[in-house]
Amino acid sequence: MSNQSTNNLDATDLRILEELQTDASLSNVELARRVHLSPSPCLARVRALEARGLIRQYVALLDAKQLGLHLNVFISISLKQQSRETLQAFEERITLRDEVMECYLMTGDADYLLRVAVPDMPALERFILEQISPIAQVEKIRSSFALKQVRYKTALPLHAA
Repeated sequence: MSNQSTNNLDATDLRILEELQTDASLSNVELARRVHLSPSPCLARVRALEARGLIRQYVALLDAKQLGLHLNVFISISLKQQSRETLQAFEERITLRDEVMECYLMTGDADYLLRVAVPDMPALERFILEQISPIAQVEKIRSSFALKQVRYKTALPLHAA
């Protein structure tokens, strides 16, 4: 959040955001009860937070393993060159892939870090050989497997901002 976005948030707005990060399926009545407002002002605040772009969307978090996505793989990718056009072309191509859960432009040894969710090793092999390797500007691909997820969260640390 930018300082401009956080400067105008009061304690009630922050409580609303914290509650919605924990459970976006809360009814407005329940949310209002939890943040000590009546339903109408609570709904008005939520709509204002949405309009400001502080709430981008509401989602359901699914269990990857129960859905057969047993491998969580981090893939570092280095490109042959880092021109604006090359980076843009890579980003456009990679965002089309459903397996790619996250993609970051990085500093350091690699240009990009991807987090990919796939069912098994053959699916990872297909993804790398059929989707990543054919990209003309890819120079180096390095994969690391997550053995165990120690912490996973989606809620942002609002008080740190």
